[in-house]
Amino acid sequence: MSDASFSPMTEFGPVPDGWVWGTATAAHQVEGGNVNTDWWEFEHDPNSVAVESSGDACDSWHRWREDLALVKGLGLDSYRFSLEWARIEPAPGEFSSAALDHYREMLEACRDLGLKTCVTFHHFTTPLWMAERGGWTNPEIVERFARYCEVAVDRLGDLIDIACTLNEPNMVALVGYWQGEFPPGRVNDFEGFEAATNNLVAAHHAARKVLKAGPGDFPVGLTHALFDMVLHADDQWDGPTLTFDEIPPDSDLARYAWGVVTAYLDAAKEDDFIGVQTYFTEHIGLDGQKTPRPPGVRETAIGWLFTPEAIGKTCRWAAEYTSKPVIVTENGIATDDDEERIEYYSKALTAVREALDDGVDIRGYFAWSLMDNFEWAKGYSMKFGLYSVDRTTFVRTPKPSADFYRKVVESSRR
Repeated sequence: MSDASFSPMTEFGPVPDGWVWGTATAAHQVEGGNVNTDWWEFEHDPNSVAVESSGDACDSWHRWREDLALVKGLGLDSYRFSLEWARIEPAPGEFSSAALDHYREMLEACRDLGLKTCVTFHHFTTPLWMAERGGWTNPEIVERFARYCEVAVDRLGDLIDIACTLNEPNMVALVGYWQGEFPPGRVNDFEGFEAATNNLVAAHHAARKVLKAGPGDFPVGLTHALFDMVLHADDQWDGPTLTFDEIPPDSDLARYAWGVVTAYLDAAKEDDFIGVQTYFTEHIGLDGQKTPRPPGVRETAIGWLFTPEAIGKTCRWAAEYTSKPVIVTENGIATDDDEERIEYYSKALTAVREALDDGVDIRGYFAWSLMDNFEWAKGYSMKFGLYSVDRTTFVRTPKPSADFYRKVVESSRR
């Protein structure tokens, strides 16, 4: 529920030269019909935790022009979307000219509308043929992913303005091999978690090299699900806390902190930017698990803490750790109460503004998400969008939060 006493911000203030305002989606969450992915198989596995199929999603494979018009109508600078590897390479070494032409048409249309293109090459989904070979635990995937990126950039690179190699690779490994809520659905498979982490880092490095070779000349980075983490020595919410330097080296927390945080911050030190994606604060114990929450703590619909100010903390942390510019490549809230969404965005943007004013090198902000879409194992019940989507007709309808965001963006240009 929203805080009735809250007054949303009306002015963001001037932004630095080159700043990018945007919004984001991901292929599998909006396109529909991505049947050749590990996620499609996971959704249809009766033993998985997925509650429903992505199905037609938002039918953006066909309605992408309408979606671009929505982005333009919000007065934004950029649209972040992902390429679907499984569409581009439906079988090993077999690349689809039709799929590449489809994405090129999208990129050209963005340019025609004056929108910068922010392209993600892997957003949680892996071709089924690669998943059947062990997915991210198989070292072969590093070369396979780099080859796909090379083919894609050769066809599309001249139209790319910002490139993200991998979206939240830490979640691919953590949620897929430790928590069991992403493919392949394993729980406490620490060996798989470590192997996937190492391969994801290596794949990022390999993809960055390929993308920087062009064609095109654009900044390359990865996006990091960077929690505002509070570490507890005794697994108690109100107990003593630890710094990262104080984590016992032989604890599950040490393994967690490496695979979820530092492996990717270290990988980003050679990038052009670090994409920060923070939604909430998380309290973690020595076992690498969430500490029990006290009753009455405010949560969002998806069960995350309502802590919009967390994004300011993680922007500072990422910039200091990597010495690289920060782009907020995702930030938002799952809620059925759009007034709560406005409250969340207002407080999050206030935290970003404060970080900017303190000298943190932040280059842009992308709201998640343009529209309500398929929220992975949670299905369509979690509403992150600035626009609602009718599940039968696919009609997009703006929410009050869309107008709020438009006005905040407009205020920064005065």
